[in-house]
Parts: sequence; C-alpha cells; structure tokens
Amino acid sequence: MYIPTLDLSLMWASLPYLLTGLSYTVGIAVASFLGGNVVGILLTVLGMIHNPIIRGFVRGYLSFLRGVPALVLLFLLYFGLPYQLSALSAAIICFTLTSSAFIGEIYRGSIAGVDRGQFDAAYALGLSFSQTMRLIILPQAFRISVPALSNVAMDLLKGTSLAAMITIPDIFQKAKIVGGRTFDYMSMYVLVAIIYWLLCMVIEAGQKWLESYFMRRFTGGTD
Repeated sequence: MYIPTLDLSLMWASLPYLLTGLSYTVGIAVASFLGGNVVGILLTVLGMIHNPIIRGFVRGYLSFLRGVPALVLLFLLYFGLPYQLSALSAAIICFTLTSSAFIGEIYRGSIAGVDRGQFDAAYALGLSFSQTMRLIILPQAFRISVPALSNVAMDLLKGTSLAAMITIPDIFQKAKIVGGRTFDYMSMYVLVAIIYWLLCMVIEAGQKWLESYFMRRFTGGTD
C-alpha cells in the first residue's frame, strides 16, 4: 500500500518559487480587504437611513453576497460577463464584494454596541450625522469589531487561493505547478498550507496589537 511521505528537500528547494506568488496572494487580500471595508462602511451607513428603498437594497445586497459562494461569483466575473475582465481585476472585485457583505454586518453590529448616549452627546455638541459617525461612532465601532474583522481578513487571505482557478499565479497556483511537475502534491500542499498558516499568524499578531492599542486609547488600560 502506498503511504504518502513528505519530501523535505523538495519543499525547501521549491520554497523560493512558491514565494514568487506571494505578492499576488497578499496583494489581492489587502486590496480586497480595504475595498471591502470601504463598501461595508458605506452599506452600514446607508442601512441607517430611514428610507425603505435604500434599506431594502442594503438587505438584498447583504443577503445575496453572503449566500453566493465566492467561486461562483469569481467565475461569473471572469467567464460570464460580455466583456473580459483581467484575472486580477476579477479576483479583487470578487473578494471585495464578498467580504464587504460580512464586514457590513460586522460594523452594523458594532455600531449597535456603541452606547446610544454617544449619538445624543454628539448632536448636543452640534455635530452633524457625518461628523458624529466619523469622529465619535466609527472609531468606537472599529475597536469592537477588531476580532471579527481579523477573522474576515484570515478567511479572505485563505480564500484568495480560489484565484488560482482563473490562472492567477499566486502561491497555490505555484504549488500546483510544482506538484504536477514532480507528482508530489502532498509535499507541495503541506508547504503551501504552512505558508498560509504563517501569514494568518501575522494577521493574528496585528489583531492583538490593535486590541492593545484601543484598550490604551479608549479605556486607559494596560496590557
């Protein structure tokens, strides 16, 4: 019976080649996460407007994009449109849209967790709605949402591996190429799993730093 084993020498020799795809993996994840935050915040603010049409649009957007698999949307953008998007553009748009739906819900819940008195105090000081959101509410909501946002960032980073399906030369695509050439997919996929794990550890470290920072800023606490 065949027992798969790890070829450590192959993994080490292939590491530089896999890392040439790191810029795509990280670049797509960062661009999509930033774009997802912008769209997510916009959706959250629109959802607070007392207009049934706007609120209905926001609810429909969130429901649809939370329910559609990212791979389906990725294929729709890359293969299904009447005009051809580049693979990189399709990937960034796809992951921006899918992440924005989850991020929008995170911010909605985080804003709901801010004391209503913060709104009243800001309005009493003469601040407009936009000033209140930008200066008072969103900074506090962001502090509350840090753990959930870090989970989205990790899922987004790992989800970028789907971009290999439309020929993006990321680390997963590089691993597939080496695996096909050497017939040792086991070693390559373990190696790429370790790389993703290490990248997620970086996000986790960033989460802990942000939590400590906001703890000091808003509560005067110490680590």
